[in-house]
Amino acid sequence: MKLFFLIPLLFLISTGTFAEKYIDMTVAQDGSGDFTTIQEAINATKSFPPSPITIFIKNGTYNEKVRIYSWNTDLKLVGESAENTIITWDDYFEKIDLGRNSTFQTYTLKVEANDFTAENLTVVNSAGPVGQAVALHVEGDRCIFRNIRIVANQDALYAAGRNCRQYYTGCYIEGTTDFIFGEATAFFENCTIHSKSNSYITAASTHESVEFGYVFYRCNLTAGIKANNVYLGRPWRKFAKTVFIECELGNHINPEGWKAWSNADDLHTTYYAVYENTGPGANPGKRVAWSHVLSNLEAKKYSRENVLKARPVDDDDLWLSE
Repeated sequence: MKLFFLIPLLFLISTGTFAEKYIDMTVAQDGSGDFTTIQEAINATKSFPPSPITIFIKNGTYNEKVRIYSWNTDLKLVGESAENTIITWDDYFEKIDLGRNSTFQTYTLKVEANDFTAENLTVVNSAGPVGQAVALHVEGDRCIFRNIRIVANQDALYAAGRNCRQYYTGCYIEGTTDFIFGEATAFFENCTIHSKSNSYITAASTHESVEFGYVFYRCNLTAGIKANNVYLGRPWRKFAKTVFIECELGNHINPEGWKAWSNADDLHTTYYAVYENTGPGANPGKRVAWSHVLSNLEAKKYSRENVLKARPVDDDDLWLSE
């Protein structure tokens, strides 16, 4: 009889009945939680906590510029739903007006801490098509994003930090020019990459010493009605690395695939490659001569585990072996 009693108890635990046990704070605009703003909750967390901290965010549109400081390690933001838990702000280059590096101050959500996780959220830069305007800025290591919607125009996602590893799975990323850019090692799996205008999807600035830049695995590249001539990327820095593997490419992708920036010499040091993509925009035989088509053997090294130096698991312990 004791065995039969334990089975339903274990089932309740596994299905999340006790999920609230793992929520350390709740943010709700109606006052029903511990805080009404996301930044208040973050500011109240313990620095360098001995165990992960989870902040649950109820549905609502949070008009905030949010910053995860370097001491907010092992922090998780979990929205009630990706579609209705929205963080939005409207900074852009000229509004910030801090000189040539103003782009890096335009974020809506900035992650400086290591071991950060976000789930079921939308991050928006609502400035519109007014130049550089970052929605999500990430420069922490071992950061995970699940079912996140990133919505902006130019420079929507700044995936940054030399030697920093980031994992995006089941995410939706929307933008115009160079809307995924930076020097991080980032693995995008089963994501939708949506171009709103004719321009460039990626602008990697991978450092010479880093083996992997951006890897897109089984992603779906889509476009709005104004986009019919989109490049997979161009090199922001001379050792840019970007690879598309087993992705579905819409007919908006330019047959050449890749484009030089201002310095033609960069084409000798960049590494752009594709492997077994499908869809009308695949066209591996029409890519520029200085790009690559991976062999079966070469493609094997682009596994999630190898790129991120991570464990072959899907949970938050992706980097537990470290």
